[in-house]
Amino acid sequence: MLDHLERRRFTPEEYLMLEERSELKSEYYDGEIYQMTGGTLNHNRIVTNLATHLSTALSGSGCEVFQSDVRLLVERWTLFTYPDLMIVCGPPRLLKGRRDTLTDARVIIEVLSPSTESYDRGDKFKMYGALPSLVEFVLVSQDEHKVESFLRQQNGPWVTAQSGEMLRLSCLELEIPVAAAYKNVV
Repeated sequence: MLDHLERRRFTPEEYLMLEERSELKSEYYDGEIYQMTGGTLNHNRIVTNLATHLSTALSGSGCEVFQSDVRLLVERWTLFTYPDLMIVCGPPRLLKGRRDTLTDARVIIEVLSPSTESYDRGDKFKMYGALPSLVEFVLVSQDEHKVESFLRQQNGPWVTAQSGEMLRLSCLELEIPVAAAYKNVV
């Protein structure tokens, strides 16, 4: 999970200034800063595999894949976070005055870690849902070949789908083999 920093509240501007000076990434939620922990080799392999396949599949589509070095702001919740992968279609919308913080994503993919799984499935998913641009949310297990997709319906509720052998991103009319996400994963 994320380690909690100082027991005082920070403004978003203070957080962004601290992030610029820090060598470590942290997330910000409602005045509090949480140090992010490092990922495992398997976590990194899954993210890299998915980014490679998605970037290739989306080439020329007007959609772009961003990895966890790009920050996302969920304004409604005052959440600054670093999703494992985001797909943005069309020109990326950035936080005013910033070149490193997106304010929209069409698809968000999180690779589950034992320490963050309940947060990713619960509160974080709820907060991501406040992004009007978000249409699909995907959770990828590190411990087994399992991918879960959540697709937002036009009237608001989310529909869940297990991916089986193919990861289907319905909103992009795209499929990639689940096995491709797990290449070289031990």
